[in-house]
Amino acid sequence: MQALPLTQSGIQQRGLMSSSEYTFKLVQVCLPEPSKLVVMCDKRKRQCVCLCQVYKSCLDGLLPNYQAFYRVCSRLTKHQSTLLSGQDKQLLVALAGMDVSVPHVAVVSLAVCCRALKLCKVPAAVLHAFDDTRLKPASQVVLGLPEHILAAHAQPSPNPVQLQMTTPFPVTLPECALPADFKKQHGLLAKPHKHLVHRAVLAQHMGEFKSFSTSPFQLNRKGIAHSSRTWQNSEKHVYLFLGYCHHYKQVSQPTLQLFLSSPLIAQFVSFHIAAGHSQLYIRNFLSCAKCVLRWWQSKPGGNHPSFVEGLEWLQTLGLQVADQLPRPSKDPKGLADIGKWMCAADLVHTIHGAEQQSQAQMQQQGVTVETSRDMHDAALAAMIFSHLPPVRLSCIRSLVGPAYLGPCLHPDCKEPSCEGNRLSIMSESPLLMRISLPHHKNARKWGKAVIEFDVPSDLAQLLHTYLGAPRKALLEHHLLIGDACPYVFMDMHGRGFVAAAVLTLYWQKWLVSRGGVPMNPSMCRQVFVDERQSDSATAGPSNQGAAMVMGHSVKQWDKWYDMQYHPRLAQNAVDGMQSWRAAMLQSHTLAAPDLTLSTALHCGHVLVSDSEESRYQSCCSDSDIDIELD
Repeated sequence: MQALPLTQSGIQQRGLMSSSEYTFKLVQVCLPEPSKLVVMCDKRKRQCVCLCQVYKSCLDGLLPNYQAFYRVCSRLTKHQSTLLSGQDKQLLVALAGMDVSVPHVAVVSLAVCCRALKLCKVPAAVLHAFDDTRLKPASQVVLGLPEHILAAHAQPSPNPVQLQMTTPFPVTLPECALPADFKKQHGLLAKPHKHLVHRAVLAQHMGEFKSFSTSPFQLNRKGIAHSSRTWQNSEKHVYLFLGYCHHYKQVSQPTLQLFLSSPLIAQFVSFHIAAGHSQLYIRNFLSCAKCVLRWWQSKPGGNHPSFVEGLEWLQTLGLQVADQLPRPSKDPKGLADIGKWMCAADLVHTIHGAEQQSQAQMQQQGVTVETSRDMHDAALAAMIFSHLPPVRLSCIRSLVGPAYLGPCLHPDCKEPSCEGNRLSIMSESPLLMRISLPHHKNARKWGKAVIEFDVPSDLAQLLHTYLGAPRKALLEHHLLIGDACPYVFMDMHGRGFVAAAVLTLYWQKWLVSRGGVPMNPSMCRQVFVDERQSDSATAGPSNQGAAMVMGHSVKQWDKWYDMQYHPRLAQNAVDGMQSWRAAMLQSHTLAAPDLTLSTALHCGHVLVSDSEESRYQSCCSDSDIDIELD
């Protein structure tokens, strides 16, 4: 039985394969981000739609529409589905360009699929393809995944005949002026270039590089596996470099092989310097470039001497960038001059005012979306500063609420019993809440020690009020397709602050609306340390305990957060010298001994006498002494 053709615009048909129960036809949907459909003629006359599903870690890379489509299908079918297996699955994955290691292909009804597509607002070409298929009772459709999702299951990419870096290496950085069409968003993830990410070669390179970097045991790689956050940063730098090469250097097919060109890397560093980017940002890119080179070095043919020279060249470049480019100023006075600093007292007063106002509005106007959002913002600000020593923002972003009973959401967690960074209600009367943070920056250095403490009563009452009706109102207003947000705090779309930049922008906008300055939320840690270490510090927590809650040590205060540490110590030392000098002048009042000088008449030596009355002592030579002894 032959597959029925699809004639909608934007659809191209390819390939036909048959099995014992189905006939498959591959259809390529021509979109800015290509996807694949497979038309299936069912010999048993059942109307079904198959959804290709891969590992959960790959779902994070799905386009938002297709990820929502998967969630809707799972919810509408109540997570019950029929699996396609055997020869049918092998033919399907072969025709769709997938590896046979794809875990399974789930079968859902055609009605469920069409409903899910409409809810998810997928591109019109995909929706038309399904609508056309729905009119033909003898067909099935499979939604294939974009190519960049399948890269993890693809075969290793072929190597060039001779794998080596471009030589000779540049001995200086080239001059660079920002082009007239300079765009801050020039990476491949920006909208004009995003379709290049899904090209087969680049997707395959990125899949292999990710596997090399994040595999727990990769013995041809130096060091431990990248955490999820480190990999995200590496991926960002890769796409920025490739986007630069594509946009400004007219490279039509950007791949990771461009990292083998040292002149391109040198030009990209000059581009960063001209754009005014920080030296830390440039050094992070160079570190990523070294990781890419080590990945190429691990491949067959990667033992060329130019790789060793290239790694040394990148190391030298990084050291000189760190030496020549200035670090961004963190001096409180300088930050205040440019409107990026608030003292601790002003910040506490601003947050306290927001708390009181949100509670008053809740009592006067009741639970609305606006009053609920105000209370959410006040609770978030109170968690960042004021009631607690400034906890790391990554811990606040990943904090789940008491109602969440699922597994740990930290992507790198390997403990089966871990509940993640959690806010718990220990008792309702009296109210007692506890925060447990097993996942923090120094967890590995501290032997997986957990930061745990009971929440102060005022903050606990505020959080308890917010977690009730206000948070429910926000979830109902911002509810996305699929599961509700498990995190305590959420953005304007009802999603957790997964990305740090989202929380930074959210906080800055809120702080400005309260009459403050657009200060980064991470700067609150420096504000706190600056007050605690100042000579005018008020009574408060012990430095050691506060540093523990902040996730580091007092020694790190002096190194990273207390920008007045050295000037303050120097000034204190100079001020202390004045009292020391006065004490020296008053400590010893004994008169100095009266010393007189005299000369013996028989020799020219000067003799010292304790007083005028003492007799002069004659000076004898060594020979005289010897004679007398004899």
